[in-house]
Amino acid sequence: MSAGLAYIFPGQGSQHPGMGKSLSESFGAARRVFEEADEALGFALSEMCFGGTAEELALTENTQPAILTVSVAALRAMESEGFPVPAFVAGHSLGEYSALVAAGALSLADAVRTVRARGRYMQEAVPVGVGAMAAILGADLQVITQACDDAAEGEVCSPANINSPGQVVIAGHAGAVDRASVMLKERGAKRAVKLNVSAPFHCSLMMSAQERLSEDLERIEFQTLRVPVVTNVDAAPIQKGMDARTSLVRQVSSPVRWLETVEFLISNGVERFVEVGPGKVLSGLVRQTKRDASLLNVEDEASLRAAQEALVSV
Repeated sequence: MSAGLAYIFPGQGSQHPGMGKSLSESFGAARRVFEEADEALGFALSEMCFGGTAEELALTENTQPAILTVSVAALRAMESEGFPVPAFVAGHSLGEYSALVAAGALSLADAVRTVRARGRYMQEAVPVGVGAMAAILGADLQVITQACDDAAEGEVCSPANINSPGQVVIAGHAGAVDRASVMLKERGAKRAVKLNVSAPFHCSLMMSAQERLSEDLERIEFQTLRVPVVTNVDAAPIQKGMDARTSLVRQVSSPVRWLETVEFLISNGVERFVEVGPGKVLSGLVRQTKRDASLLNVEDEASLRAAQEALVSV
C-alpha cells in the first residue's frame, strides 16, 4: 500500500461520447470490464460509451453505469500495469460505487446494475421541472445554509454538494433554489449558476429514491474493504462491508461532503491524488482546496502512461 497516495473517482458531469474506447482498445483488463458490464446490464453499454450521443449519455440511468464502468476499466488497466495500491480511495456521489469496487467491497456486476437503478429511482423521485440545483460560487457555507433556510418557505432547499472552499451546490424545489440564488447574490456570493440536471440530487426530495435503493442494496453482498473508503456522508474512512451499504443508502438524500473528504485525506498524509475515470472535475476541486496538491488523472491510454511515468519518478 502506497502511503501518501489516494485514488478518487468522479460522478455526475464527467461523461462524454467516446469515453473508455482508448482503454478498451489498449488494455485487455479494461476490455473485460466493458464486457462484464454489458453482460450484467443485458445491453451494450460499451457501444453507448464509445459511440453514443451526448443526449443518450446525459440520461442519468445511462450516465451512472457509464461513468462507473469507464472508471473501473481505467482502474483495472492501471492494476494490470502495476500501479501502486493507494492508502485511501474516495468517490464523489456516484463515484463512491467505483471506489467500493476498487476496494473489493462490491462486484462490478452488482455495482453497475445498482447504479442504473439508482439513476432511474432518482429521476422518478421528482417530476421534471419541480426540482433544481444551482452552484454557488464564492460564498461561505454558513451563509449558504442560512439563505437556503430563509428561501425555503415551506419547500426544500439545502446544500447538496459541498465541493470546495469556494463552491457549494444547493438543491431542492425549483422555486426555493431560485429564491436562494437571488438572496445569495445579494449577500455577497460571486455567482449563482443554475445547473442543467435532471433531478435535485442529494436533498430530502430524494427520500423515495433512497427507500427503493435501500431494498436493492440489502440484496447485495458486501465484502470487507481491502482499502479504506472515505465516505461522502461522514467524510470518514470505513472498512466494513455493512458500513459501505449503510453509507450508500444515506448518501442519496444527504449532502456530498467532498471538501471535508479532501481535507481528511490531506490531514492523513495524502500528497498525491489520481483521478480515475472520465474528466478532471475532482482534480479541479482538490486544487481549490489545496493549491499545491500533486494531481494526476487516468481516463485513456495517454493519461495512464503519463500518470505511470509520474508515479515511477516520485
